[in-house]
Amino acid sequence: MLTPQLPIQGPPGSTLTELRASPSRRFIGVGAIAALGVLVLWIAVAEPAPAIWRAILATVGIAACASALALWRATAGALVLRPEGLFTEEGDALAPLDGIDKIERGAFAFKPSNGFSVVLTSPQPFGWRPGLWWRLGRRLGVGGVTSPGEAKAVAELLQAMMAQRAAQDAETRDEDD
Repeated sequence: MLTPQLPIQGPPGSTLTELRASPSRRFIGVGAIAALGVLVLWIAVAEPAPAIWRAILATVGIAACASALALWRATAGALVLRPEGLFTEEGDALAPLDGIDKIERGAFAFKPSNGFSVVLTSPQPFGWRPGLWWRLGRRLGVGGVTSPGEAKAVAELLQAMMAQRAAQDAETRDEDD
């Protein structure tokens, strides 16, 4: 097995790279959802319809505007790749390196747009930051409004770190024998 020759180790807690939302994708995503909300609210107010339909349309419009605001707030943050694994900017562990089983990036993988999926060794609590990441059971999806190139680089670094850790573990086992 080849050991990656990349300088992917650093002092614990140091930042190897960050994954942020692409500004243009962020504006387009938030703008589209906000425009939908405003359009539905306008239809609820301007078109003659029974009160129940106006209430339903108003609820959908408000929910879409709230979703746009949630997307805007969530994509202001970043994901941080450290020698210990993948973390939020606030320091919450999303995928510790020891807890990663595999990384999926293929065209048919269950993953967010422009991103990748991490299969964890054990189930984790549900979490979601619209447009940036989601976690459900043993699966973590990273991507959405992120740059495809940056997400690919983070996925490749994570794979290289996993391969390097596996090679180090194999060397340690060989020395113990």
